Amino acid sequence: MKNLLAINNVSHKIGKKNILQKVSLNLYEKEIVTIVGPNGAGKTTLLLIALGLIKPSSGSVKRYFLGDSLLRIGYVPQSINRDSTMPINVFEFMRLSKNTPSKKEVINLLTAVGLTQLQKSSLNDLSGGELRRVLFARALLNNPHLLVLDEPTAGVDVSGQEFFYHQLNELRKQFHFSILMVSHDLHLVMSATDRVVCLNGHICCQGKPSQVVNNPRYQNLFINESMGQTEKISELAFYQHNHDHTH
Repeated sequence: MKNLLAINNVSHKIGKKNILQKVSLNLYEKEIVTIVGPNGAGKTTLLLIALGLIKPSSGSVKRYFLGDSLLRIGYVPQSINRDSTMPINVFEFMRLSKNTPSKKEVINLLTAVGLTQLQKSSLNDLSGGELRRVLFARALLNNPHLLVLDEPTAGVDVSGQEFFYHQLNELRKQFHFSILMVSHDLHLVMSATDRVVCLNGHICCQGKPSQVVNNPRYQNLFINESMGQTEKISELAFYQHNHDHTH
């Protein structure tokens, strides 16, 4: 396994409040890693530190070279602010990049996420799910080694979540990226990931989904959220991640 990124002993404070405490996490090529945790656990902060958008109070983040290229990262935020006074269509938004992509590149990516028909639609007219897929396509413009997603299915119903995880896996095979994501879909995401990291200011536990689900620390964090969910687990487990890679 090739190293992609190493988060080393990272702590972060806002004012006097500790957001993260001594978090260390390694990411590897061809791996899907999902961070779970309660609200306020520091999940998004950790993603932003990994992306280099926030400098931690202490600790470090190291990006590795893959061949002759330093690690390339694509980022899919939960959403973006859409300014109704500045109309822009999907195709134009996709081309707003440091290195302007060709028309063919944009069309190919919009096709990959099933949005070719919306290329001339205004960003302001898109649904939340459609906008998220546009952001997904845009994150793939620089052919990333690592795709970082923050709550990719927030506000999406179960059938939409199932479609998203299927599509994510297909795109991963096509574009050969690894994945780091934050998710609140505790049961569904468990069958769509290789490693789960349970975060609550610090790493409580991590490992394969089956190991984490049975860990008392994980169960204590999510006992209230999990109560009454037993009957739903079988419904949410229909998507099984295709482990066609080795670790």
